[in-house]
Amino acid sequence: MPICISCKGKTFIRDDITNNLACSTCGRLQEYDNLVDQYGGINGPTGTFVSVGTTGTGNVYSYKETKIYEARKLIDDVSLRLGFSPSESDDVKRMVATITEGEYGQGNWFNVFVGACSYVGMRRDNKSLPISEVASVIGSDAYELGRMIMRVVNFLDLKKPNFPEFDIVNLFERTLRNSHSFADVEGDKVQRMKKQGIFLIHCAMKWFLTTGRRPLPIVAAVLVLVAELNGISVRIEELAKEIHAVVHTSRLRYRELLQALVKVAQALPWGKDITVKNVVKNAPFVIQYMERKAMSKPSKKKDSEGDVGLDLGDVVRDCLRKDIGDGTDMMSFEDDSETEMEKLKLAHQSRYFEVEDGGCALSVDNVDKLKLSHECLSMMYSKFLDEVGNVKSSGGLKEVRERKKRRGFELHACTEWWNGKSALSRRLLLKEILEKDVGLDVVPPSFVNGCVTVKKRREKINAAKLRIDKIMHPLNAHSGDSIDTRTTEDVHSTKKRKRAQGIDWEDLIIETLLLHRVKEEEIEKGWYNVLLELHVFNSGIV
Repeated sequence: MPICISCKGKTFIRDDITNNLACSTCGRLQEYDNLVDQYGGINGPTGTFVSVGTTGTGNVYSYKETKIYEARKLIDDVSLRLGFSPSESDDVKRMVATITEGEYGQGNWFNVFVGACSYVGMRRDNKSLPISEVASVIGSDAYELGRMIMRVVNFLDLKKPNFPEFDIVNLFERTLRNSHSFADVEGDKVQRMKKQGIFLIHCAMKWFLTTGRRPLPIVAAVLVLVAELNGISVRIEELAKEIHAVVHTSRLRYRELLQALVKVAQALPWGKDITVKNVVKNAPFVIQYMERKAMSKPSKKKDSEGDVGLDLGDVVRDCLRKDIGDGTDMMSFEDDSETEMEKLKLAHQSRYFEVEDGGCALSVDNVDKLKLSHECLSMMYSKFLDEVGNVKSSGGLKEVRERKKRRGFELHACTEWWNGKSALSRRLLLKEILEKDVGLDVVPPSFVNGCVTVKKRREKINAAKLRIDKIMHPLNAHSGDSIDTRTTEDVHSTKKRKRAQGIDWEDLIIETLLLHRVKEEEIEKGWYNVLLELHVFNSGIV
């Protein structure tokens, strides 16, 4: 029985206004006397002061309604920061509701889940959205986001063609369109950069520079190269940070792209003088050669000989079609006078690719096979010396040199060397890209690196066998011979950092595996931890 908290009385009456008990002796209202216990969970009766199912004082929404409201608000915020349209944002909401069965969620995991649904929705519509960009928006790790994306894809059972592969061309166009570095560039130049970038990306795909690698670094490398060709100053560090790409990886892809262009440039008459340092200045000629090569149709006769029906003379003449007095640089040489002389030589030599009787054009290999008499060669050389002497006497070289000092190095105008008529400037399937010829056919870099690594391990295995044999059979070993444990890659390495000479940890592991009679073919694969577990640490367990 209740007792008054004031006078300790035991007689009470019910107050009509507050519905609380009041002491009949002192009139003191008794607090919290009508609190009703709840039975049966959230569906049980509701007390007077405690209302089950609400979110707190001053809120009439239930917990579930508030959770759904906050979840949709988060989806709208992420969609806005990613630049989604209202329809794309609605698609993400429907996907989230389908997977969670309308329950949505809250917490850090739900932020990652919304980012994964945003990525899957864009990729399902064949719209490229980098994972790193989504991770930066939701404040999550890219690997954690990737694991959530795999769970979403597996739950929805998305497969081709409903879930296409990542389109790097779409990513390039999106980056070029949204990048702040190219916001002030004219529309015509942007369209020209777009075609040039698509051409170079297709070439990179043919050269396997994108195989098994993240797409953002190669996109950053192509954008920087195209910007340099069009006279736009863009630093690769700033562009990589803007598009959420790794700066170091972007530099590596840029260098690999330049190295591939250098290999293509070897087909040009001055290709031996083109290096990674000056290939950007010669890039207009190299790209024009690649474009002509891609548009050429190989003839049946030359196909049997392993050659294509491309007239290299036309390429050279187009590269040198401007008059020498215009002062346009073709190559990057140290001496200006030698540069001008080389220009005259190349301009003169390019004429010998023509056939005066109106016959078909000859390729470089066919020119080398021509049987020319000594008198014909002497006449050509005399004519060449006369032309050079006339230019010298007229002061043409001096005017060109003075004009170069005034305005410095300038590339050909993009409208002169780029026509954009090649099919590689448009969207193509991977099969069509691989069928095109751009002057260079290479194997994937990963395959080359794997072959080099296997060769290096083979040399280490041979060196380890020699060391073991010298210890086990000292009489057979020559006293004056010394074993060089360095491989050919170590000896011929061009890196400035000197490699440590002697036996390293890999040599010791190989020796241990050989002593436990592990097959050399298995050691070449490089799975040292597995081999140690199987043959060394658990060698006594059957």
